Amino acid sequence: MKENSVILIVEDDPDIQELIQYHLVKEGYDTLLVGNGRDALDVVQNQSPDLVLLDLMLPGVNGIEVLKTIRFVWNLSTLPIIIVSARTDETDIITALELGADNYLSKPFSPKVLVANVKALLRRTSLDVSHTETAISLGDLSVDLDRREAKYQHDLMNLTATEFNLLVLLASHPGRVYTRNQLISGMRGEDYPVTERSIDVQIASLRKKLGEGGSLVKTVWGIGYSYQDKL
Repeated sequence: MKENSVILIVEDDPDIQELIQYHLVKEGYDTLLVGNGRDALDVVQNQSPDLVLLDLMLPGVNGIEVLKTIRFVWNLSTLPIIIVSARTDETDIITALELGADNYLSKPFSPKVLVANVKALLRRTSLDVSHTETAISLGDLSVDLDRREAKYQHDLMNLTATEFNLLVLLASHPGRVYTRNQLISGMRGEDYPVTERSIDVQIASLRKKLGEGGSLVKTVWGIGYSYQDKL
């Protein structure tokens, strides 16, 4: 984990803002605090935080619009974003994940779980992958691990950090079937508090971004997923 990583807390409730800041500072992180979406975008653009904790119900520009701007207008696909919201409807959670959020925590939340999420997302180099190369090449797929870039048929894919890690894990062992729990553990370590449903959403998004190659990510019914090296 990077020392003194800077975490942007986007939260309009001062009490929750203070609670999150307290637990992050206790773990050695630096924090930036904003209470609305417009200020959040300004901080992301000008101060380059290492991770964003984003509420959805914000005054002015809401959290979904902030997420869309970061992912699709500015194309900041590798900036880790965790949604922390009182909205618990499954549709809201799926929408946020499909728009590029790396995880979704519902309020009220455990500060320990939130900190575990932050630590896990910042451990980008701790992938449980058994290879020594710095690149993966499988048919039309090429992955540069140092640059954290993935291309399919020479087209650069705009992957989130979670999608990239998921692709690397699957493509590193083509044909191997992973259960959802194995994917969770392999990407983040066993302390990463993500649900099996989140994995399904991330797989669906990864398939879309692979385009014609989406069918290479196979569903093995009742077990999990695998990556095939041929269509």
